[in-house]
Amino acid sequence: MHAFDVLGDPIRRRILELLAEGEQTAGSLCAAVQQEFGISQPAVSQHLRVLRDNGFATVRPEGTRRLYAVDPQPLRQVDAWLDHFRRFWTPPLEALATELARGRRERRLREAGPDERRTP
Repeated sequence: MHAFDVLGDPIRRRILELLAEGEQTAGSLCAAVQQEFGISQPAVSQHLRVLRDNGFATVRPEGTRRLYAVDPQPLRQVDAWLDHFRRFWTPPLEALATELARGRRERRLREAGPDERRTP
């Protein structure tokens, strides 16, 4: 399965978001996903299996529990592929950051008293 096929599913993306916060038990993941998406435990388990089988998640046993974690390697590969396209959004985002900084500066100057507006 291609990485974007794996990541194209909103439930799998949500599971990865939860795992990005740190290692979690299968039970806690199932409970969170079931509550948000209203799907069964076997359906959540199937999504966990897809993530595991495609390298996006790791699992390790701890007693009777199974602890899942993000495996960053496939995400690095997705990031490397996306690198070809960053030029489409990086300059506009940099321009936005500049405009936001300019707006904050102008607001500070408006709110400052006359003595504070002078620069040394």
